[in-house]
Amino acid sequence: MTEYRWLLPAVLHGDLVGERSPARRSARDWGVDIVVFVVAALMGLAAALAMHPVSSLPPAVVLADQVIGAAACALLWLRRRWPVGLALVMVPAALASGTASGAVAVALFTVAVHRPFRTVAVVAGLHIAVLAPQLWWRPDPEVSFWGAMAFSVLSYLLLVMWGMFVRARRQLVLSLRDRAERAEVEAELRVERARHMERERIAREMHDVLAHRLSLLSVHAGALEYRPDIPRDDLVRTAGVIRTGAHQALQDLREVIGVLRLGGEETETTPDRPQPTLADLEGLVEESRTAGMEVTLDLRVAEPRRAPAALGRNVYRITQEGLTNARKHATDARVDVTVRGGPGDGLTVEIGNPTTAGQAIPGSGTGLIGLTERAELVGGRLAYGVDGAGRFRLDAWLPWTA
Repeated sequence: MTEYRWLLPAVLHGDLVGERSPARRSARDWGVDIVVFVVAALMGLAAALAMHPVSSLPPAVVLADQVIGAAACALLWLRRRWPVGLALVMVPAALASGTASGAVAVALFTVAVHRPFRTVAVVAGLHIAVLAPQLWWRPDPEVSFWGAMAFSVLSYLLLVMWGMFVRARRQLVLSLRDRAERAEVEAELRVERARHMERERIAREMHDVLAHRLSLLSVHAGALEYRPDIPRDDLVRTAGVIRTGAHQALQDLREVIGVLRLGGEETETTPDRPQPTLADLEGLVEESRTAGMEVTLDLRVAEPRRAPAALGRNVYRITQEGLTNARKHATDARVDVTVRGGPGDGLTVEIGNPTTAGQAIPGSGTGLIGLTERAELVGGRLAYGVDGAGRFRLDAWLPWTA
């Protein structure tokens, strides 16, 4: 708004910042006030010249008329600060001086522009009320009294209507400007919210992927630490698994950090990371078995590849987090994974393991909370805890439309 300040009336700036009467004129205001003063002075001069040849008034009265007209024009510089007071002062000036007609018109127009209709109606009514004695005191020899009265009243009404139109237009400009500013702020908030949600999604993906891979690395490294006498072939195989898992974890970390550096926004040059599906559950379970876990998978889905991509990805992440938690807190326990359901019924994921803990791996404690949010975002539900048999259970249901 600053770069357009010199183009707008100062009253607009005052309204925008909560001021009613601006203390300083803008460059535009100075230009308008100078033009208004010159126009009012020329109108007064024209009225004085027109009255001089036909006037039968004494010279002192004519001089007083011109002095009052000049003073009325000078008072126009106060019209922005005290528009109503100036218009009320112009009522006796209009009655006493025909030369003040230009200043009277400007004062009435200013009130119509800057004040509400009730105030404008009162001020205009006072000016119309003094028209009759004014025309009787200074009659026009070429126009009848009623003709001059009708013309003057019509002129005042048109002047008031013009001023009210200008006021309505300025209020419309303010309303549109305020609406545009609010829309701009709301758009920025929507963009910021979208970025925040995207970063939360990336954080969940980072936790799901890295926690799983790093826990596998911890299990394999623990096997090397506690079994230094394992056969050479097993040692080479375990070292290869650790190296592959570390490379995969680093690759996932690079991709997540790359997206974060872009502010959470995907670009055309950002490669899409392959997302897991329901058909990848077998590979996920096999990774855990390779790490030494005892995992049973009961997949009761007729055609896993037909499951929607988003549904399969969520089931995969839930299973992945369940296996990661079991590996952290119940390393030597058997884990049972059951996935069943189909279109129309949804998919149910059940993961259970005894609470007998082996060597625990530290965790952040936010994985299950993130899984609950993931399930609720797609219209599902998730529950976890220790059942009556002393087993830790993770149960989730996700919708699958027919």
